[in-house]
Amino acid sequence: MTQTMRAVVLDGPGPPEALHIRELAVPEPQEGWVLIRVRAFGLNRSELHTRLGLASGVTFPRVPGIEATGEVVAAPGGEFAEGRQVAAMMGGMGRTFDGGYAEYTCVPATQVVPFRSALDWATLGAVPEMLQTAHGSLTVGLDARAGQTLLIRGGTSSVGMAAAALAKHRGLTVLSTTRRPERAAAMQAIGVDHVLVDDGDVAAQVHAIVPGGVDGAIELVGTPTLPDTLLATAVHGTVCFTGMLSNEWTVRDFYPIDYLPAGVRLTAYGGDASDLPADVLQEYLDAVAAGRIAVPIDRTYALDEIVQAHADMEHGRATGKLVVVT
Repeated sequence: MTQTMRAVVLDGPGPPEALHIRELAVPEPQEGWVLIRVRAFGLNRSELHTRLGLASGVTFPRVPGIEATGEVVAAPGGEFAEGRQVAAMMGGMGRTFDGGYAEYTCVPATQVVPFRSALDWATLGAVPEMLQTAHGSLTVGLDARAGQTLLIRGGTSSVGMAAAALAKHRGLTVLSTTRRPERAAAMQAIGVDHVLVDDGDVAAQVHAIVPGGVDGAIELVGTPTLPDTLLATAVHGTVCFTGMLSNEWTVRDFYPIDYLPAGVRLTAYGGDASDLPADVLQEYLDAVAAGRIAVPIDRTYALDEIVQAHADMEHGRATGKLVVVT
């Protein structure tokens, strides 16, 4: 095995051009850690927050990346066999220790999820964090059930697209928002029943379709749209606050009785690798391979194109997931 690797390094907060590709030593795994040959990794808003200096607990210089997909090179503790296909995510990746934006990454074994699939690496690289967040929002956040109605606020994000596909697969009726009407066809292609153009008053559009309001909603834009999302939700319905595409995640002067519509529940979901069981990942990948679920990939990049990839993410040019193949 080679002793060095190419990796993306961030020396400190800055524009996309602050991401530099360098030759680094391949990390040495200690017992309890796993060295992974990264084949692909997805881009996430979390890494944008890190680059913009908005993330807490980050030390520099740092290889970003809260997820990676590839094959096990070494696991001194014997947790995984060499060559095993795995996904790794969260738990400090790309923040407190080097993450997935590299040809190799070394992570705690507890953050590694095994799978078996013949899907291409670009597809596999798009899935882990996106699926973990969508699955957790639907299950832990909403306890969503077949036959219910679901609103996704921020529907062309990778998590929004994944949640829509997953919800349709599980028998829900999906309403999903976008600020760009030209993206409606892509949303309908993954199963969205009602595409809503977000004019700031989505609640009125929702009530025109579902008079009593939706059973559940996933808020991916953040606090600017949260009040309207709450108004779109039925009495005893639930809104799960999951994303912050707006980069705004706090509610100032929060007065619950004034802020929350009577009887509407507000929850939140973050999640970690332990919230994506191996059987859930395997079932999803098998469904993708069988053509029952589509993975919403907007574009793939080479490692050398990381600056362009981050610029595309920051400026909202994607409908779905951006993936780098190493």
